[in-house]
Amino acid sequence: MKITTFNPQIITKNAEPLMKLFQELGFEKRHDQEGIGELNVEGIRMKNDDGFYLDISIPETLPAAAKEEKLLPHDMVVIRMNVDDFDAAYQVLEKQGFRNVYANGTVDTKSSRSAVMISPTGFGINVIQHIKH
Repeated sequence: MKITTFNPQIITKNAEPLMKLFQELGFEKRHDQEGIGELNVEGIRMKNDDGFYLDISIPETLPAAAKEEKLLPHDMVVIRMNVDDFDAAYQVLEKQGFRNVYANGTVDTKSSRSAVMISPTGFGINVIQHIKH
């Protein structure tokens, strides 16, 4: 398994103040994708002149499993980790005690597959594999 991207990701219901803050810190919005997966997530990707990336994700709702088990608060900072082998990365995280906030589900689009995994101590990793067509 190879990691291809590794950067912070903020999951929030109120992205506007965060975008303004990071714009003041020198980040520019690169793209904005809407309607991601069953949760209808909006994904904003930002980058600064030094090449650092930040992702801001705005879910329309929280997954039922996350609400029931209190795995995902409304605002959370996780690490976005793109990999070339989703299943291998998922298994490594599971072995370390990480739990999927979508129960055993994933967020699947035409171009990617992902799951937010939470460690026993509350640390989160959004593991993503981009699908090449």
